Amino acid sequence: MIQPFERLDDLQCGGLKIIQNPDWFCFGVDAVLLTHFAAQSIKKGAAVLDLCSGNGIIPILLSHKCDAKNITGLEIQENVAEMAQRSIALNNIGERVCMVCGDLKRAPEIFGKSKFDNITCNPPYKENFGGLKNKLDTVTVARHEILCNLEDIISVSAALLNFGGKLAMVHRPERLADIFCLMRKYKIEPKRLRFVHPSVFKTAAMVLVEGARGGNPKLFLDPPLYIYDENGKYTAEINEIYERDKQ
Repeated sequence: MIQPFERLDDLQCGGLKIIQNPDWFCFGVDAVLLTHFAAQSIKKGAAVLDLCSGNGIIPILLSHKCDAKNITGLEIQENVAEMAQRSIALNNIGERVCMVCGDLKRAPEIFGKSKFDNITCNPPYKENFGGLKNKLDTVTVARHEILCNLEDIISVSAALLNFGGKLAMVHRPERLADIFCLMRKYKIEPKRLRFVHPSVFKTAAMVLVEGARGGNPKLFLDPPLYIYDENGKYTAEINEIYERDKQ
């Protein structure tokens, strides 16, 4: 189940593990924080879709963090999707979680419209200014808007969500204006926002955003989330999110 060039990482969360290839794009704190942020709005019995799913970290963590009926990951790269499916099998969560290999831009054709209550996405952060890259390796696809861009993600989410369904995503603060404009363009109203700071006196490095399809205008700002305290150690909230208090 684990190839010689892969490693098995203990997520130290509900006994879950994940298979990763160190030469590809391994998950980071952004995926963990997005999972925690999104899970707060996922109701029991919900149908959840994770776009740009990569190695499946978000669907795997959500299987522990929420009571969704089914959680689907969509990943365009066949080798990455196959690795994620092996992680799902390894964790014995296949009755609730699955991985689909396909193009995000074709997701409404793959799944049908208005099929999901919640969508999560940890997208490529870097814009693709023509000619930036000359090959489509796994790391490049994960980091740059080559195979999909922000508008693709939000427009497709609008088609896939039920009325009132939630889209939760993590991105860089400098893209916040783009996110808000595109959400409103496709009738997803920004409803919840949280800035993530490396520490108290540093500017935000990430932003967590949640919008509701067809929602009424009213944006709620969550308290800032700090990763490190003044002593350079993880804050109590980060330890809680990672469930280190339960270890």
